[in-house]
Amino acid sequence: MLQLNKAADTTSKSPRRRDSPSPVEERGPGGEALRLLTAAFLLLLLTLPNFAQAQQAAKATWIWYPGDYEIWLSNQMQNRRTERGSFFPPFWRLDSHYALIDFHQDYDLQQPEEVEIRAEGQYNVKLDGKLITGYPTRMTVPAGKHRINIKVYNQQHVPAVYVRGNTIGTDGSWLVTFEDKEWIDASGKASDQSGTTWLTAGSWNFNDPQTLPSTFKLKTEPKRAAKVTRGENGSMLVDFGKETFGYVRLHGLKGTGATTLYFGESKEEALSIEGCETLERMDVNQPQKGDKLTTLSKAFRFVNIRPEAGVTLDSVSMLYEYAPVTQRGKFRCSDDQLNKIWDVAAYTMHLNTREFFIDGIKRDRWIWSGDAYQSYLMNYYLYFDTPTVNRTNFALRGKDPVTSHVNTIMDYTFYWFIGIYDAYQYTGDKTVVKQLYPRMQSLMDYCLNRRNKDGYMEGLAGDWVFIDWADGLSKQGEVSFEQLLLCRSLESMALCANLVGDQAGAQKYQQLASDLKTKIFATYWNPSKGALVHSRVNGQPTENVTRYANMFSIFFDYLTPEQEQQVKKSVLLNPQVAKITTPYMRFYELEALCALGEQPYVLKEMKSYWGGMLNEGATSFWEEYDPTKKGTEHLSMYGRPFGKSLCHAWGASPIYLLGKYYLGVKPLSAGYTTYEVVPNLGGLQWMEGSVPTPTGDIAVTASTKQLKVKGASGIGTLRFKSKKKPSSKGAKIQAKGNGEYELQLQPGREYVVNYQAV
Repeated sequence: MLQLNKAADTTSKSPRRRDSPSPVEERGPGGEALRLLTAAFLLLLLTLPNFAQAQQAAKATWIWYPGDYEIWLSNQMQNRRTERGSFFPPFWRLDSHYALIDFHQDYDLQQPEEVEIRAEGQYNVKLDGKLITGYPTRMTVPAGKHRINIKVYNQQHVPAVYVRGNTIGTDGSWLVTFEDKEWIDASGKASDQSGTTWLTAGSWNFNDPQTLPSTFKLKTEPKRAAKVTRGENGSMLVDFGKETFGYVRLHGLKGTGATTLYFGESKEEALSIEGCETLERMDVNQPQKGDKLTTLSKAFRFVNIRPEAGVTLDSVSMLYEYAPVTQRGKFRCSDDQLNKIWDVAAYTMHLNTREFFIDGIKRDRWIWSGDAYQSYLMNYYLYFDTPTVNRTNFALRGKDPVTSHVNTIMDYTFYWFIGIYDAYQYTGDKTVVKQLYPRMQSLMDYCLNRRNKDGYMEGLAGDWVFIDWADGLSKQGEVSFEQLLLCRSLESMALCANLVGDQAGAQKYQQLASDLKTKIFATYWNPSKGALVHSRVNGQPTENVTRYANMFSIFFDYLTPEQEQQVKKSVLLNPQVAKITTPYMRFYELEALCALGEQPYVLKEMKSYWGGMLNEGATSFWEEYDPTKKGTEHLSMYGRPFGKSLCHAWGASPIYLLGKYYLGVKPLSAGYTTYEVVPNLGGLQWMEGSVPTPTGDIAVTASTKQLKVKGASGIGTLRFKSKKKPSSKGAKIQAKGNGEYELQLQPGREYVVNYQAV
């Protein structure tokens, strides 16, 4: 028999506690005996297996249509950007969630089970196709095979459901759709066939039934100012000591009028009333002293506070706003400056890890695909926070139909494809690949349909060909860099097609990639220059050589060994080729050199480039750094005196470089089922650290005489070079020739190798 507890309030607690005392609590004749009898009865119930089992509810979480919550949340975040107090929305199309979602799951129960039901929005519930009256918040599902179906409508927030019983619980295995494509004929018979596309549900960490997804906020904690300088008319210049993010709190605020706050990542910016990028005017009407918070969280180190006449305040503090991610990656070495670089890179990454991976905390606060792709890679060596990667990928892609490139940028579309397969390689989780694959197909169709008559990508109306911020960088014609990224994207599509069982798609995409790679080298490779030229204009390859396509071709493994050495000499180590001045592309340039075994050179470059920012007083790493600039020249960009972001996610790349190419850890198969450790000191005397994986950390310690490695799970291979024959107690080291050795690593065991570094 179906039992229901109906209520219109979808967020009410059930069962409800009564305010009046129960009969057991009443005093009077026989009251004590009744209490003892009741206690004995309850003790008996607790000894019964079924009752005890019923107290252990199944794990459950709020679920939604995959990508919808991510799109909704990204809209909330990206529209918080302001420029000098004005609303400043993103440049690209913003999609929305589906307003009506159908959720269902099938169960085979050994015994009847009561479940709790909650939803964000109007909803109905069906059991085995039979509609239940009203808005049930609890129901009993009989023993046997049954289907629970819930349909939710919500225009303002994302339709979401939470169901929990003893064995029944909403999770990622529930199926969802935004259109059920069912119909009923004149006789009342339901359709025998359906064209419905069902996907597995999306979720995050909303495991409490009372914690609604729509109420999510980042964590905050109070922070004190490092220094306060008081000026005329009650003004204050507040220094919080380093780059930070959050709300400013004014204490002891009193009076009637206005107080204006001018924010600055630098002292110069905060003091520039006319030039600072962000500000906030607070209206004050407080006859008694009190506290007041700014309305929007902002990036700053310095705050210039200017109260009008008649307004006073005592002091200033802040609420630091942050995402509660856990830092698992570690790195320490014999070089103190490099340790400082790693620490500041980790702090930069933390500041830009919010609801999503964003570009920078001061200016855009948007989700840019090129920036996010680098954040994913750094994340795999710092947090291994897969949910933020997934949320960011869903938010970037948005919905069909495709009307432009991701962020309107051609190369950013290609980074999105590459990042999907990378995520699988690091995590071993196919779920998001399966959920996103239809959107991957439609986006790739859009790209392929925009190729020119010769099969190349070329900027069309509405396309932004970005590549990098670099003066004089040509974007005309068919840029080799874009063709290279398309080729890698097609390879990623083929790999993802295999994961979801689309064999025809895998074959098609792989053939397209192979054909394009052949064309790229036939068109752009210039043997006399030993490099790929930058572009083809009017059907003819140019003579111009830039670093971009050449360095990507190295870590994409597209070059022969001979070509790699040519590119290293003629491009990467050639001062005549235009230098890169953004951490964004320095990331890839130094990765290419590391892939060629140039860790000693890269170590010097990291110390010079990122160390140069530290010498300029940086407390987080910047959007752009040109060592030839001086003083306040470092603060300007985009034609504005303080336009540059001094805390940009792509500035944190040493995290990735040191984890992958110095500690030398990377997965060889999905989810670190197999992996390799190839330590390279690069001129350091010693280093130690850990790299996170889905099932634990890989710890590495290296000096010139000893290596120590321990992996939590998976089968690893330690590869190293030694001037003398190495030894390891209880382990078999294989000689590979030319002073190279290998050692297989079993999970949970620490291996100690005595050797002499080359």
